[in-house]
Amino acid sequence: MTETSFIRNFCIIAHIDHGKSTLADRLLEETETLKAKDMKDQVLDSMDLERERGITIKSHPIQMKYVDSKKDIYTFNLIDTPGHVDFTYEVSRSLAACEGALLLVDAAQGVEAQTVSNTYLAIENDLEIIPIINKIDLPSARTDEVAKQIVELVGCSFDEIIYASAKSGKGIIDIFSSIIERIPPPQDRSNHPLRAMIFDSVHDKYKGAIPYVRIFDGVVKSGQTAKFFTHDKQYDITEVGHFILDQVPSKELRSGDVGYLLASIRDVSHILPGDTITTKDNPSEEALEGFKDIKPMVFSGLYPTNSDDYDQLRIALEKLKLNDASLLFEPETSEALGFGFRCGFLGLLHMEIIQERLEREFDLSLVTTTPNVRYKVELKNETLVDVDTPAKMPLSGEINKIYEPIVSAEIITPKEYIGNIMTLCQKKRGKYKTTNYISSDKAQLHYDLPLAEIIFDFYDKLKSTSRGYASLDYNLKDYEISDLKKLEILINNEPVDALSIIIHSADSYHRGVALCSKLKELIPRQMFDVPIQAALGTKIISRSTVKALKKNVTAKCYGGDITRKRKLWEKQKEGKKRMKSIGSVEIPQEALLAVLQIDSE
Repeated sequence: MTETSFIRNFCIIAHIDHGKSTLADRLLEETETLKAKDMKDQVLDSMDLERERGITIKSHPIQMKYVDSKKDIYTFNLIDTPGHVDFTYEVSRSLAACEGALLLVDAAQGVEAQTVSNTYLAIENDLEIIPIINKIDLPSARTDEVAKQIVELVGCSFDEIIYASAKSGKGIIDIFSSIIERIPPPQDRSNHPLRAMIFDSVHDKYKGAIPYVRIFDGVVKSGQTAKFFTHDKQYDITEVGHFILDQVPSKELRSGDVGYLLASIRDVSHILPGDTITTKDNPSEEALEGFKDIKPMVFSGLYPTNSDDYDQLRIALEKLKLNDASLLFEPETSEALGFGFRCGFLGLLHMEIIQERLEREFDLSLVTTTPNVRYKVELKNETLVDVDTPAKMPLSGEINKIYEPIVSAEIITPKEYIGNIMTLCQKKRGKYKTTNYISSDKAQLHYDLPLAEIIFDFYDKLKSTSRGYASLDYNLKDYEISDLKKLEILINNEPVDALSIIIHSADSYHRGVALCSKLKELIPRQMFDVPIQAALGTKIISRSTVKALKKNVTAKCYGGDITRKRKLWEKQKEGKKRMKSIGSVEIPQEALLAVLQIDSE
């Protein structure tokens, strides 16, 4: 049993690709947690997807033993955190489980938006921050400039900054010394009733759902009955233990420890990040602060390309939900796409990852509909309804007001791109708030932007207008009244639900015209004319026509009276009319994706 004075719980805060996973590798190597033969790059990134994209999707805690120069043995619990804006709540729970954080900044890139956001989260949680400038051996390193940015951000002195290279191992010993000296040990509150905070969970097909916990008060051991604060379910604890890459059982977990519980929990939705676990026999009266119910921000339909794969898609989503409680899905039917599921995601990256995992791990071919956000619609009878798909939008005559989600966005960019970015934000209906200068050449812009505009193509445009240098972070702020309309596409006078979108009235005409002309190129010609129309309610705002394939019925006529030819043309016309009334238009998959390809400028 380790005394709490020799325990240090910490995490690493870094922007994507600033070297967080590499630093974790060096810490594991230095403490000999892993043997050299087991060592590989990005040890804590267990998914192939994480390795390829260079991002952390799932947080991975690990325990290390470090012997200092006085031969004292310290227990380090590293709680790795996801680095992307979609997982901000999970990051906040991981930070709440720590007493300190290593702030890792790339010497070439400098401070980025996600770094700023997570640093503020760490400061809110009263964490001791150790600033580290990584990749100092790069030829493009700007260490002095980056040091000024860090001092501006954290308010530390230049002497407190550690200069390191996670790849070569330079500065690692200084990092260990700072962890011991500067990060406070957890308080010993083992004599209090148990309070353990869940900061993550994983699902095992044999052991069930396994909560990852940080023990704040009391002691937990096998044989006790766990009680959750957010629901009334109780479970008998069969095993407790620590993480040393794999789960290692131990006799008990005490105040200050980080570990896991096994209690044959079959339903992963019973384990919510931020929830507090206590015991049935000696319960705590108060839960730990900070719990929030995670709500999806972005909604999209997932449909199998082959309708026979519907059951396989359902099973795949159920399996993914076991490892990701924030994924929501419900069955949905579309006239154009058949049977599928309406899925709720934390953000666009979350949606991409889920889609890619479904295609890779379950060998599915999928069609994804246009991503939507959740709107609140106030009806004439003053009832408020949630709308997360255009198909659920009430008729315009029933609507009193429509509220759309607004986010508070923070963009960090080199100063030469400020004009381009402000133009982009204005096109996306953004409201300017403030500009701060982090350093002589780096600015921080604050805008209020509609979430619907951000999820579409904002990030790609931001990167292209700033040559890849700008970074974005955002938080949901509130719902505001907006002038929104449902734009419907009718093909052969039939509305196609998969092509409907909810759009601001100022953009509706442009988007309708662009969609009609795009669909005209993508829909194959039939034996009859196919009209493509864009409609706002009962008003048609744009139309284009896919012309019919025509057989030359007069080819056999040589000379003779024109009436003979006219007779054949009339007969052909009647046939086309009859064909149009009974014919249906087969819409190809690329036509359904046209909504995503239309440039919204």
